[in-house]
Amino acid sequence: MLPYIDYFDKGVARFPNRDFLVDEAQRITFQEAADLTHRVADGLLLAGLGKDDAVATMAPNSAIAYICQWGVIRSGSPWLPVNIRNGLDENIDILKRMRIRFLFFDSTLADQADRIIAEVPSLKQAVCVDRSAGSHPSLDSWLPSPETPRQRRHARGPGDVVSIPTTSGTSGRPKGVMLTNASFSAGIANFDALMPYDVAPVTLAVAPLTHGAGYFAGTLIPRGGTIVMHRSTDPGDVLRSIEEHQVTTLFLPPTLLYGMLDHPDVRSFDYSSLRYLIMGAAPLSATKAREAIETFGPVLCNNYSQTEAPVTAAFMTPPQYVEAINDESLSRRMFSVGTEAPYTRIAIMDDEGNLLQPDTPGEIVIRGDVVMKGYFEDPEQTTLASAHGWHHTGDIGYIAPDGYVYLVDRKKDMIISGGFNVYPQEVEQQIWGYPGIMDCAVVGIPDERWGESVTAVIETTPDSDLDINALSRHLRSKLGGVKAPKRIVEWDHLPRSGTGKILKREIRDAFWQDLDRKI
Repeated sequence: MLPYIDYFDKGVARFPNRDFLVDEAQRITFQEAADLTHRVADGLLLAGLGKDDAVATMAPNSAIAYICQWGVIRSGSPWLPVNIRNGLDENIDILKRMRIRFLFFDSTLADQADRIIAEVPSLKQAVCVDRSAGSHPSLDSWLPSPETPRQRRHARGPGDVVSIPTTSGTSGRPKGVMLTNASFSAGIANFDALMPYDVAPVTLAVAPLTHGAGYFAGTLIPRGGTIVMHRSTDPGDVLRSIEEHQVTTLFLPPTLLYGMLDHPDVRSFDYSSLRYLIMGAAPLSATKAREAIETFGPVLCNNYSQTEAPVTAAFMTPPQYVEAINDESLSRRMFSVGTEAPYTRIAIMDDEGNLLQPDTPGEIVIRGDVVMKGYFEDPEQTTLASAHGWHHTGDIGYIAPDGYVYLVDRKKDMIISGGFNVYPQEVEQQIWGYPGIMDCAVVGIPDERWGESVTAVIETTPDSDLDINALSRHLRSKLGGVKAPKRIVEWDHLPRSGTGKILKREIRDAFWQDLDRKI
């Protein structure tokens, strides 16, 4: 297993003059980016950063912030990505617990940086990546000169920690996830096998590069992948940029895909450059999947992974989607997240640690080099997550005899109504397919008779004239009396995490907040 930075350097060696980063202000070649990462690494080492001293980046998608990320990785110190869509109090709590030592931030977040400096005692210095900000130096003024002798990098082995992202916090306080060189090497190997290219890759970075989109972009760098920074999440802007930049690879949360499909100009642009339209971060509606293939061509992929097992554990390739659409006997695969990745194992386990037979629901477990080293300073949760020699995802699913993996739901999201188990995603798939639905979430709420009653919270498309009673009748006919929602509520916007996941905990709390029990 190579150190993660070696894959970056492979891209530099092969494509030194190719555009590496493109944003609204500049174009930066691979060689120019590499030179800058060396200076960032030297600056950190001259500042005394040790092998275990974490360095954070806090910025919207930008070329310079992304280069700083790679400079941290090159230095050998752990890199901590800050999710700027989190609340500031949550980010301060995370940075305190990770004992962050150094912060790179964008000037648009200068006020947040001031509070972080004031409230995170371990933090010794902050540098603004695009200009000076108050008492904080700009990156240009902080960097050592190009003539500065190269500093000795910290040693980097397969098990050394490269990055400490945090879990999304959808089910509790975010945990720090220790990802190693081996984790990233395995991810790159998986995608080299799963996503061959007949052209030089160009990826449009719409989703935050600090999370899944950044992991995908990293797999393209050894192949000379150009990354186009895109701060706007407006669906029309994304559609326009695919044509403008001849994008080959696009990673999106399903909510943004749905907005693109509903855009009035969706048929107005040329998408012929697209090779891979990758869905991640949340389950994908089978109805929307068909619509996406009709609109963008046979390029749709579905990725199943976790922060603890980044990039991919299971993957649905474009040919697999096309096969499922064209062969009625395989149509149930439209609900699948694909088959296990080449360098990852997936199985289904019961609560006693027994591996289950095909078509038997249980917890999805993963093993392989892609899996994290553990949770940062949390041995108890690490032990629970790695019980019986497999990483426990907390997801309920099953594997069909043909090897396709089906995600049923989060283990903690299962609803028990009248003594029956109801998996919300089965209900959500039916709702997603109904006209006028943008997105939905199904949760259990207190019920004196049933214990929990199935409740759907929906978000409609802008032009929708949805009849909730008609939707209710439709769902009852498809799902029966136990699984069909007893109540359907329309909200203007569903609460989402910074990576696009619907925060069911917040939805549940809206219904359970005045009660003593939570199940």
